[in-house]
Amino acid sequence: MDVMFAKLVFWHWFALAVILMILDVTIGANFFFVWCGISAAVVGILMLVIPNMTWEFQFLIFGIGIMTSLVIWRQYLKKMPKVTDQPGLNRRAERYIGRVFDLDEAIENGRGKVRVDDTTWRVQGEDLPVGTKVKVIGVDGTVLKVEKV
Repeated sequence: MDVMFAKLVFWHWFALAVILMILDVTIGANFFFVWCGISAAVVGILMLVIPNMTWEFQFLIFGIGIMTSLVIWRQYLKKMPKVTDQPGLNRRAERYIGRVFDLDEAIENGRGKVRVDDTTWRVQGEDLPVGTKVKVIGVDGTVLKVEKV
């Protein structure tokens, strides 16, 4: 193993960088492999400057580069969220906020059920009998928070 890694040179890292970036484009990994490729390219550049760098140090720099770039990318995504015309697209329950439904199962001890289209949802709210009209005022995971209309 040491013999194989001891023969690493700069172009190995550049080749790995290109392969990782092509992989990201072909499988649509949302920039994950791009950052790995950039880290590999940085190690390749360092190998040009310091050709006698040990393979252990090369892999250490590669790993640190990946982690650093992913942390920076994640921070960037938090500060610059994607603007969309359908913000609740993958949050189905949030689309029901403000809608009114009839209780399918009485709310007892704060829990009950309501039928929404072809699905039964658990609801949370004050105790109410079956058939009472309730309005969805919030969502907690997969539980709709409701109040009497």
